[in-house]
Amino acid sequence: MPEPFTVLVMAAGRGTRMHSELPKVLHPVCGKPMVEWVIGAACDAGAGKVVCITRPGDGVAEGLPDTVIVAEQTEGEGTGAAILAAREATGAVGTVVILSGDHPLVSSELISELVASHASKGASATILTTEELDPTGYGRIVRGAGGAVERIVETKHTEGVRPEHLALREINIGSYAFHAPDLFAALDEVGTEHGERYLTGVFPVISATGRRVGAHATDDVSSAMGVNDRADLMDVDARAQRRLLEKHARNGVTVLGSDSIRVDADVAVGPDTTLWPGVTLRGRTSVGSACEVGPHTTVTDSVLGDGVAVRHSFLDGAIVEDGATLGPFAYLRPGARIGPRAKIGTFVEVKNSEIGAHTKVPHLSYIGDADIGENTNIGAGNITANYDGQNKHRTTIGSGVKTSVDTSFVAPVRVGDGAYTGAGSVITEDVPEGALGMARTRQTNIEGYAQRKGGEPE
Repeated sequence: MPEPFTVLVMAAGRGTRMHSELPKVLHPVCGKPMVEWVIGAACDAGAGKVVCITRPGDGVAEGLPDTVIVAEQTEGEGTGAAILAAREATGAVGTVVILSGDHPLVSSELISELVASHASKGASATILTTEELDPTGYGRIVRGAGGAVERIVETKHTEGVRPEHLALREINIGSYAFHAPDLFAALDEVGTEHGERYLTGVFPVISATGRRVGAHATDDVSSAMGVNDRADLMDVDARAQRRLLEKHARNGVTVLGSDSIRVDADVAVGPDTTLWPGVTLRGRTSVGSACEVGPHTTVTDSVLGDGVAVRHSFLDGAIVEDGATLGPFAYLRPGARIGPRAKIGTFVEVKNSEIGAHTKVPHLSYIGDADIGENTNIGAGNITANYDGQNKHRTTIGSGVKTSVDTSFVAPVRVGDGAYTGAGSVITEDVPEGALGMARTRQTNIEGYAQRKGGEPE
């Protein structure tokens, strides 16, 4: 087992090119702040400690998970000054890995490879490099005898750069592993340029002491995809989304029309489930096995059991148990709980209500603040009138109830097991078990009414 290592995540700054009040590293990628992708990869790689470096008042610390340590950079400018701010948090011992909080596609596998390469070569510092990108503007890696890094030649400005250095394709992509005591000792010796202390200034200092600066080359160029503006965010999000969908597909989920499907990072989907075009699964949604979701369905922070079918519907904060069917055009709001094999049909809205097993609410109804038992059938156009202008009240409808069309239940009211209601009724009083509740006047036909109004029947 490799020894635990510490990861430093550079997370400071609002990112003015984002044109947003939200700090850059807190902008979501597939529903999760981009810095949390980096933190998660570090933890999955085996980091014993994750330290995020922030600036006081930049709003980043408030958006970080409680599992990380926050180190505030209160003085100095530049990447080197940022790392010095984390000296106490790291203890300046062991291996330290440095990552960027705005590079959300760095993988746990790549971090593990970097740490292993660093340890196996006995290096004081190891730079993550690649030859798979256009090297224009990147720092070029100049290697010496034995493959050690001799120096990094910056090429953002090419004036005065030697042609043989511009011909090099291996570049520094901004992630590193260090022996912590060597890192901080070297940083203390690095001077400032244009008022900033740069992390890359440590490499010549370390090399001058005779310690090895190594490089670990990778062809995983997604780790180099940084986010500086919303266009970058769009590109990173698209690649992360593709990764997520491929992961679900490999775990047994059928994904139809992947270009139109959105699945957030924390969503769980069981095997043999099919996601149809136009599906969006958000937040901490969990979908069971053998479900049919979509087409054109949005599910947010909801739980779907096994064998659930949802078509052309919108769910937010709902629980749907095994075998239930929803839609098309159903709307489940927070607090809705749909029992096993129940049916919520076309243009039905359910809010803060429990619907029993095998109960059907087929169409054109509003069920709010209600408890409905098992094997009940709610007729078309039923509503629970749950609000009296000041307070909300609950409606209770028992098991085996059959309500007729256009029935309104004025809460608080109870309908007993096996009861019925008449069409067009407004139920304001309890209906006993097995009774028929009727609440409407008898129909009256007025003969000759059209003629008295001065018109002829058509």
